[in-house]
Amino acid sequence: MALRLREMSPGARAIRRTIGSLLLSPLPDKLNLLSHVWNRLKAVLYYRHVFGSFGKGSVIYKPTMLINPRFMHIGHEVSIRRGVRLEAVVSDPANPPELRIGNNVNIEQDVHIVFAGKIVIGDNVSITARCSLLGGTHPFFDVHSPVKIGARLTGATSRIEIGEGSFLGIGSVIMMNVKIGKHVVIGSNSVVTRSIPDYSVADGKPAKVCMKYDAASDSWHNVS
Repeated sequence: MALRLREMSPGARAIRRTIGSLLLSPLPDKLNLLSHVWNRLKAVLYYRHVFGSFGKGSVIYKPTMLINPRFMHIGHEVSIRRGVRLEAVVSDPANPPELRIGNNVNIEQDVHIVFAGKIVIGDNVSITARCSLLGGTHPFFDVHSPVKIGARLTGATSRIEIGEGSFLGIGSVIMMNVKIGKHVVIGSNSVVTRSIPDYSVADGKPAKVCMKYDAASDSWHNVS
């Protein structure tokens, strides 16, 4: 038996371990494992063919909406949880939308990412539940237009950047033309309307920097 296991390919051994775990697990664990396997298969068989690129080990769990995924590029080992809305809007064919998500990024439940411009999310970023990245605006000045305000979207030249290692707290909103630096923490339910520098904490509506890291003293300090 040991000899036969050694002769198996790594993929075959992984499948054997998965089947063994499935047989020995209680029912809730079986259902979770089956769901995980199904979503992994969907990533390989479907998402890798419809996205601009879709990295190894990445998975999307039952999205609410995916529109124009060909404009989206997903890195390696990215986890996108249930209820996510990823929508690329082509408002100007000369400036097509673009979403680039780095490696080892987790995007939690019910996150809303709609963009007419460009959004770049760095490696090792955490976007917690119910956050919104809004890469566009709804013009409302023309009161005679037959197009409802919710269907109007501009912002093809806009850009949002989330720096490497940053953390967006639950329910935070990131407006367009905002750059969040490296290792930044955004407090829960904050509305970010301006760029946030590296190694800082921002909180509030609108969000303001309340803590910054000082490299000289290797410590964090409150900002008055």
